[in-house]
Amino acid sequence: MSEAVPMEQARADIKPSSAIKAPHLTRLRLTQFRSHHTLDIHCQSGTVILTGENGIGKTNVLEAISMLAPGRGLRSGQLDDMTQNGQSGWHVLADVDGPTGSMRVSVDYQGDATGRRLRLDGETARGFDVIGEMLPQLWLTPAMDRLFSDAASGRRKFLDRFAQTLDAGLSRHLSQYEKAMRERNKLLQTNGTIFSQNSWLDGLEDTMALQGVAIAAARLSALDILAQGLTQMPDNAFPRAEVALEGALEAALRDHSALEVEDQFRHQLRQSRGLDAAAGRTLEGPHRSDLQVSHLAKSMPASACSTGEQKALLVGLILAQARSVAARLGDVPILLLDEVAAHLDAHRRAALADILSDLGGQSWITGTDMESFAAFGATVSHVDFSNLTAPTSEASRI
Repeated sequence: MSEAVPMEQARADIKPSSAIKAPHLTRLRLTQFRSHHTLDIHCQSGTVILTGENGIGKTNVLEAISMLAPGRGLRSGQLDDMTQNGQSGWHVLADVDGPTGSMRVSVDYQGDATGRRLRLDGETARGFDVIGEMLPQLWLTPAMDRLFSDAASGRRKFLDRFAQTLDAGLSRHLSQYEKAMRERNKLLQTNGTIFSQNSWLDGLEDTMALQGVAIAAARLSALDILAQGLTQMPDNAFPRAEVALEGALEAALRDHSALEVEDQFRHQLRQSRGLDAAAGRTLEGPHRSDLQVSHLAKSMPASACSTGEQKALLVGLILAQARSVAARLGDVPILLLDEVAAHLDAHRRAALADILSDLGGQSWITGTDMESFAAFGATVSHVDFSNLTAPTSEASRI
């Protein structure tokens, strides 16, 4: 297991608050996105609260914002599923204010094999890495409430989402590794494949070794940065978590150079072709790593904590991630917090409001009514979906 390094050795330096910037959306327009035929929201920086009964489309707005980031969004949904019934595609348009000025970001999908198309100020962008760096995002959804008790894949995804916010190139490493691993698994399952002296397998394993070590290195960096962010969090409301990584590559990188670990992993893959063929999958690699989280004060694994403690730990981790991104990149990430008040008592809701205010970025939060957000005061933007009778609505300042 690879634990986070001590704070003085961490690679993130806390920057003075004057260096922290907060890119934020000033207007969001949706066309044919899930339940919204058209929707136009004007908003300000700070907290934007979306209220209304369940099923009215609040989470769809958060998912649309997440489409302005690398990856598959906060639901990991299929692009076709995001299209309103009977329509051929969808469109998300956002006006953004940031440290370098204003820009217009557009993402659309036309129901074809080309996937999402990104435009910045009307010009086609070749990839989503650039917007990931300009408009970092983090999110929390009800589906993540079982993060600590479900399979390791969810915890890897959780860490990778944070790591991609720090290093947008990680998404390419993950994609290339997974593609090479699928092809290797398929080849190992093909009748007649010769395992020794097979140049095709050699090439796939070379790719897996290169990309796998890059993934492990990005995760280790993110782990260390998150550990330092956790030390900056007050622990009077949200219990402080302790984090570690369980993975062979990550552990090896603590003691050896990347080139040495690549060679070791490449050799391991070649030696395990028979075992992997029999198992029908690749048995070792960064796709098997796991994020370990524990309640620091109780010295207890998060999986053994109560439902309320798990929710508080998860919220604390997201807030620590946001603080870490701000310290590392100088940009406060946009936070998408879906039903975040669930399982939080009044004391923790008040603490959440204080931490978000201190962080200074833009947060989009959903809930059924405003009573749960009384602690946020009178400076939030509020969109009441139960009163949206027209396709265009402006967030009101309450």
